[in-house]
Amino acid sequence: MVGSIKTMNHHGNGWSAQNCNGLEEKLDELRSLLGKTDGDPLRIVGVGAGAWGSVFAALLQDSYGRFREKVQIRIWRRPGRAVDRVTAEHLFEVINSREDVLRRLIRRCAYLKYVEGRLGDRTLFADEILKDGFCLNMIDVPLCPLKVVTNLQEAVWDADIVVNAVPSTETREVFEEISQYWKERITTPIIISLAKGIEAALEPVPHIITPTQMINRATGVPTQNILYLGGPNIASEIYNKEYANARICGADKWRKPLAKFLRQPHFIVWDNSDLVTHEVMGGLKNVYAIGAGMVAALTNESATSKSVYFAHCTSEMIFITHLLAEEPEKLAGPLLADTYVTLLKGRNAWYGQMLAKGEISRDIGDNISGKGMIQVLNIILTHYLQIL
Repeated sequence: MVGSIKTMNHHGNGWSAQNCNGLEEKLDELRSLLGKTDGDPLRIVGVGAGAWGSVFAALLQDSYGRFREKVQIRIWRRPGRAVDRVTAEHLFEVINSREDVLRRLIRRCAYLKYVEGRLGDRTLFADEILKDGFCLNMIDVPLCPLKVVTNLQEAVWDADIVVNAVPSTETREVFEEISQYWKERITTPIIISLAKGIEAALEPVPHIITPTQMINRATGVPTQNILYLGGPNIASEIYNKEYANARICGADKWRKPLAKFLRQPHFIVWDNSDLVTHEVMGGLKNVYAIGAGMVAALTNESATSKSVYFAHCTSEMIFITHLLAEEPEKLAGPLLADTYVTLLKGRNAWYGQMLAKGEISRDIGDNISGKGMIQVLNIILTHYLQIL
């Protein structure tokens, strides 16, 4: 859960003048680089409202949302997903146990809506919950209130910065639709992709397609305007202000200004030019996590066995990075930490444990992001090893 009332007040409305001035300076710098004039706000939209997408948008809203004349932050999600009774009841438990959240909802006259949804016949929808500061799949962590848009065209048509937070399996489809709304654009947007995962193409030779490449092909936005941000980021822990870091990777033009804009005291953002390596490793770690779960279950949580497995993973990562880039960055910092934290915690590690224990079959777990990548990577690596 997010911290106490004192923490929330600092997080939301208790900023000092010094903090506000520093944030406004960073905002003004980015606005200037984008050619924004007075009266023309910087428009940022998050596409996708899962846990990490919601937290990322909320971090920006918490930091910069107070400068309403200079920036507008909104989030898009698919409309119409009804919340079941169990989820609604749990939502109420969270609301009623948190005095700061309860006061906020009463002040915004939103609490009555939840009373109707809880006690009456009215259906409560996920976009309403997100708008009032609750992510559907992270309901224990109240977010700041966000402007929610359920029409994709309305969300993105004039956006200056688009944050891709949909899964890699949906990235191509979503951005092919977005490209239809950008045909008349004069300015070129910046896209920051949070997606982790890859696809394989067999022609002309087997090769990997990353989410940023999918976006480039779907929209025609030049690669220098498409960046990847990744790191050891567990969404609920990031929003709880646990210390974390990440790397934003891409061309020189935008990565350093964006790293400065996104950086916060508890969320340190570095920058790096090695886009492909970071993006592929961001997906590959999900495969390693399945194996880590299996090793943990089969060795009764042996620290020695898990460390040997981690050493093998890092050796393979080094081999793959040299296949993908002529001068890859060393596996250090957020890139390696992202692998480490995924091996420790998450759905992929859980899936590996359940497989090893025989408690689920291999046919279960279609939403496990590492499962589909195993075959993809096998095709690519087989091709390269044959050449070598």
